[in-house]
Amino acid sequence: MTILVTGGNGQLGRAMRLASAESRHRYIFTDIEELNIVSAEAIEAFFSREGVDVVVNCAAYTAVNLAEDEESIADNINHRAVALLAEACKHHNATLIHISTDYIFDGKATTPYAEESSPAPINAYGRTKWAGEQAVAESGCRAIILRTQWLYSEFGRNFLKTMLTLFASRDEVRVVADQIGTPTYAGDLAEAICAIIEEGKIEECGTYHYSNLGECSWYDFAAEIARVSGCDKCKVAPCTTAEYPTKATRPQYSVLDKSKFMATFDTSIPEWRESLAKCIKRLNNQ
Repeated sequence: MTILVTGGNGQLGRAMRLASAESRHRYIFTDIEELNIVSAEAIEAFFSREGVDVVVNCAAYTAVNLAEDEESIADNINHRAVALLAEACKHHNATLIHISTDYIFDGKATTPYAEESSPAPINAYGRTKWAGEQAVAESGCRAIILRTQWLYSEFGRNFLKTMLTLFASRDEVRVVADQIGTPTYAGDLAEAICAIIEEGKIEECGTYHYSNLGECSWYDFAAEIARVSGCDKCKVAPCTTAEYPTKATRPQYSVLDKSKFMATFDTSIPEWRESLAKCIKRLNNQ
């Protein structure tokens, strides 16, 4: 099969490069320079030329605060481009694996969100990602939607790398302790996506949740980063959302229920602390 991976230079796209390195299938990684996914003509030409069987859409506008001022730009990537990819998949009888987010939920739950939980995004980023999901459904293409959250990796800009930089330059870092979710290692998600493809399970269409197991606050996450990385000179202190206001409102609780994914694809998912240690070890070995 020929697999197109969009957003190939982002952290999930780069993790996909590693996870697919020994695949028997043909993976083509693109970013804006190679394929303009907001152009129906460019997508059609690419599909016709390359004979695409599967699209893994890792491309996304993820600047959550900036999206409040640039919702139309975010919508172009998170919604319009997704609609065009879905339409192309339908036309060419290809399967779309689309990456979505916990931010489609309002965060008012007290137990993990199931796939059937009602979306109610509370920020621009979440609205555009939910619109993208709806576009996939409306297209009628074969699709697997994977909602994930709090993604980090060795690559690009993310919470882990920001914390490591702050730990090296400050005596104290204050981190929000009243927003609860689950850190997700992009390497684990990439391996899960590749396993779906390699094991021939792309026919298991539907919406699934994938994050690492367990739950924590951003403060807990930061404290564990400090512990595992040995950054003991910087104090990690908790604060409230009210004490650290941001342009975009974040869900207070957005833990995802992964039981459907594990049952359908007959696989286990690593606990978040285990995966964090693995990622930091890889960072140290770079």
